[in-house]
Amino acid sequence: MYFAHLSDWLSWQETLHPNAIDLGLDRVRAVLQRLQWQTPRCPVITIAGTKGKGSCAALLASMLGAAGYRVGLFTSPHLHRYNERIHIGGQEISDESLCAAFERINAARGEISLTYFEFNTLAALLCFASAAVDVMVLEVGMGGRLDAVNVIDAEVAIVTSIGLDHTEWLGQDVASIGREKAGVFRKDRPALFGGQDMPPSVQTVATEVGAQLLRAQRDFGFTEQQNGWRWWMQNQQLEQLPLPSIGGEIQLWNASVALAALHLLSTRLPVSRAAIEQGLRATQLSGRFQIIAATATRPSEWILDVAHNPLSATVLADHLAAYSNRTGRKRTIAVLGVLADKDLHGMIDALRSQVDAWIAVSLSGPRALSAQLLAERLRMEGVTVLGTAADVHSACEFAGKEAGAGNRVLVCGSFMSVGPALEWLSIHR
Repeated sequence: MYFAHLSDWLSWQETLHPNAIDLGLDRVRAVLQRLQWQTPRCPVITIAGTKGKGSCAALLASMLGAAGYRVGLFTSPHLHRYNERIHIGGQEISDESLCAAFERINAARGEISLTYFEFNTLAALLCFASAAVDVMVLEVGMGGRLDAVNVIDAEVAIVTSIGLDHTEWLGQDVASIGREKAGVFRKDRPALFGGQDMPPSVQTVATEVGAQLLRAQRDFGFTEQQNGWRWWMQNQQLEQLPLPSIGGEIQLWNASVALAALHLLSTRLPVSRAAIEQGLRATQLSGRFQIIAATATRPSEWILDVAHNPLSATVLADHLAAYSNRTGRKRTIAVLGVLADKDLHGMIDALRSQVDAWIAVSLSGPRALSAQLLAERLRMEGVTVLGTAADVHSACEFAGKEAGAGNRVLVCGSFMSVGPALEWLSIHR
């Protein structure tokens, strides 16, 4: 099987495996063995968690890159282009490199059926090996224990937070989900928990596997300071660090655990204070409390956030409340598109105090909830629904007209909501 264009490879991969999500490591391990892939000699940082994985990964890659290291960064999903998922040395992977990796994987897999994400993970590992990266930063796709990324033993494993999400696959309570996400921990290697509320199951897993668990605001942490912040761990501290460039107060938690990981790897990958400061200031990550100011032709303010579960919606609501306290409360219209397996009640309950009216939008893909069903469920939650839209671009047009000058549009619920919204905003400036 060979395709000349990346889009053809991706379309074919979506049809190859009978299930879109099929957790497990056996298929990936078997294909890696057939590829004669060698365990990386460079350090590997693996990041799991319900909220904050992408931000933590971006912060690590930015600081390590500022220190001069060639970083292999793997994240998912993407907002615009599939290539966003794999970065080497700060640059997106090329179509040509991806197609070459897919061809190798397909030739090696034989009768083994791989999911879309498993192809993605294997391609990242092949590309990183070819580029001889200095360090890998790997974001878990779902859970941890059975996620394809977990086929690699991490030098440092991070769990950013635990909340209810993907309950169909990970379990119905935070204890079960915590156990799944802590599955990235390894014997005799450091494990970091970067969130506020840690289920006891995370400590249980660390003890069972023999990992050294370090917890935010106990073993490392941060303190806000005027015009900056202080980070501490063991006998080290850094005063008056610049705030991360990614929006939202939660980013100090993410930056704190990222710095803890760098400290634990400092004998292999020393990073200077200057590189830390440069990395904090330079980190870019679309769709995380991203604020786009009003213009003469587009008079509403826009906020975009990929929040897609109750925990991330709660964080988003906190950010909106704090932002409104600083800038003044504005009428807020939310454009919402979600996947059918999400806890919609938990998300709406978290955001209802910050949103005045909602527009339900249909997303693409078999897992998406239709705009009509979403609108019905929103009305059942007792919130104001302005209407529905068949796609995100139409929803943005609708929301912009409804909001008008001096008000605010929020786009949230999924990467598949925020990505097209950013495209629409780039056209309607």
